[in-house]
Amino acid sequence: MGTTERADKFYAEQVLDRLNDRMREFVARQEMFFLATSDRHGACDNTFRAGPPGFLRVLDDLTLAYPEYRGNGVLASLGNIEENPHVGILMMDFLQDRIGLHVNGAARIVADEEMRAAHPGLTVDPVPGRRAQLWVQVTVEEAYIHCAKHIPHLQKMPVQGRSRAWGTDDFKRKGGDFFGAAADADERGPFLPPPRADAAAWRAEASKVLARAEQRAAEARGEAFSGWFRRDVSV
Repeated sequence: MGTTERADKFYAEQVLDRLNDRMREFVARQEMFFLATSDRHGACDNTFRAGPPGFLRVLDDLTLAYPEYRGNGVLASLGNIEENPHVGILMMDFLQDRIGLHVNGAARIVADEEMRAAHPGLTVDPVPGRRAQLWVQVTVEEAYIHCAKHIPHLQKMPVQGRSRAWGTDDFKRKGGDFFGAAADADERGPFLPPPRADAAAWRAEASKVLARAEQRAAEARGEAFSGWFRRDVSV
């Protein structure tokens, strides 16, 4: 497209391999970001993450971490990260500076107890739906600006009626069948992904991941690993 010189100038002047002071300050006040992942075959997924200011934590100028809250149970992003650690994070400030920040890096999944053992200063969120079940730790490889010229300037509004439904499993409060997908599925039959040709290899790799998690957790707590998510055995 004839933009090589302009692109080279952008990389030379704007792309860092770490977070500088202004970037760290920017990250620390964000309440949302967009996360891009892909599986080992390059099939992509993009999702939204939100929390109180500072939920995306700056551990140092090369490391970010964010908590995984209770979601829809699909865990698409975590599944992708286990297969392919490369992630892209986009933070957009629509309210104050009307600017964005890209962070690309390598991610790994960390148990809550392991993260807290390594970073004792982490607070426990008092809202049940915002209590970390896992953490994703990202090693920064690229950090750079997203220009302001097409970012809308928005205004934050108070929540109307009931408080935000963090962690809810209520179908209606999560949006219900807003797009009518359930009705379409009834007519055509549900969408099911094709069988994986590498299912056996995938299960073997998943077993290895779990074994590594068990070992790390046992070393951190001095006890046997009991699974990522606790459950009431009486249920």
